[in-house]
Parts: sequence; structure tokens; C-alpha cells
Amino acid sequence: MNMTLNKAAIETLAKVSTATITTILLKKGLRNVWMRGTRPLKAGQPRIVGPAFTLRFVPAREDLATPESWSSPRSTRAAIEDMPEGCVVVVDAMGTSDAGIFGDILCARMKKRGVAALVTDGVVRDVAGVLETDLPVWSQGVAAPPSVAGLTFVNWQEPIGCGGVAVYPDDIVVVDGDGAVLIPAAYLEDVLAAGVQQEQLEAWIMGEVEKGAALPGLYPPNAENKARFEATLATP
Repeated sequence: MNMTLNKAAIETLAKVSTATITTILLKKGLRNVWMRGTRPLKAGQPRIVGPAFTLRFVPAREDLATPESWSSPRSTRAAIEDMPEGCVVVVDAMGTSDAGIFGDILCARMKKRGVAALVTDGVVRDVAGVLETDLPVWSQGVAAPPSVAGLTFVNWQEPIGCGGVAVYPDDIVVVDGDGAVLIPAAYLEDVLAAGVQQEQLEAWIMGEVEKGAALPGLYPPNAENKARFEATLATP
């Protein structure tokens, strides 16, 4: 696991929504951090934080994408045995929606190895069994055909694109009801520093809205409202 992503950092990020993280990174000039097509497979999945463990597929080629390839030393099965506890597996399936990258047995093994979550811009199969494994999954949905019907697995732990976002091994991934967001490792400290206070600010603004306050000067806050908010932080 990325040494900078310690227990305290994970606990802090677990309190910060993906929506807030995108706002923080936008202010840093990073606009493309939300992975398109990554929806929770099941409602109510918790917010999860972990270092990215990447897998990459390319389009299927008939001589390579075969059931026999599942026994190759370079296979999804071999990649799973390399996955460390606490990682978020991020899979580049090129947005393919008619070939399931993983089914129930592979997801069960990932869960047994302590994988925190699976994120892909593709789909999974054997959905009833996948749900029974309790492995949290974010994907485009489900499909019955196996991966080799449309994809060739090529490697793991290298830079990939998932949902139009560049993902490097050990970048930080946060997933919740809004999908999967990438925090480049170099920006972790920035997000940690700003995240919790941004959540507190937005909670305070929501409270003011519920009291009937108008939005101009409140969201975003002007100097007066910023001072009012900061006064609440100083109150024991």
C-alpha cells in the first residue's frame, strides 16, 4: 500500500465525498478525475478509499482471447494473487458493455484477499453471485458473456485509462454513491488539508439555506459569511 495513504489519511478521506474531492481538485487545475461509467452495483455501498491496483484489457483478438488464456501466467487469475489487502482494483475495460470482466468466483477470491473494492468502466457477470461475495463493485452494469467474448487481458500494475481518466498504480481512489474519483498521489496532501473543512463549510451553508438564506454571497461565501462560518469553528 502507498505509504503516504496511512490509516489516518483513509479515515479523513472517508469523511469527504467524491463531489467535494472533485471541487478541491478543480481548484488545483485538475478537471478530469471522475471515472465515467462507474456506478455502484448495489445501493448503499459505503464510501471506500484505497490505493489503485490497475488491470488493463485491450480489444479481443481471436488467437489470444480464449478460455485457455485464463490459465496463462499473464491472466486475471494471476493478477488477483498479486492484489494487496486494502487496494481498490481499477480495471480498464475500454467501456465495453457486452463482456463481463469478472464473475462471482474471481470476486470471491478478491474479497478473500482483502480487496477493498472493484472499479471498472466495463461490466461484471454472474451478478447474483457477485453480490453474494459482498465485494463492493462500481461498474457500468452487468452482461452474461465472459471477458474473452470482447476483451483480451494484457497486464496489471501499469498506467491505464478508466472511464476516460488516467490512473497510475498507487494513485488514490475514492468511491461512493456518485462514482469513482481519482486523487493523483502528488495531490493527496492538498485534498487531506482542504477536504474536511470544505465538508464543514457546505454543511454550514446547507444549514443557512434551510433557515431561508439566499444564495448570493452565501454559496460561495463572501467575506462576511466566511467569517461567520469560521467563527463556528472557533466555538468550543
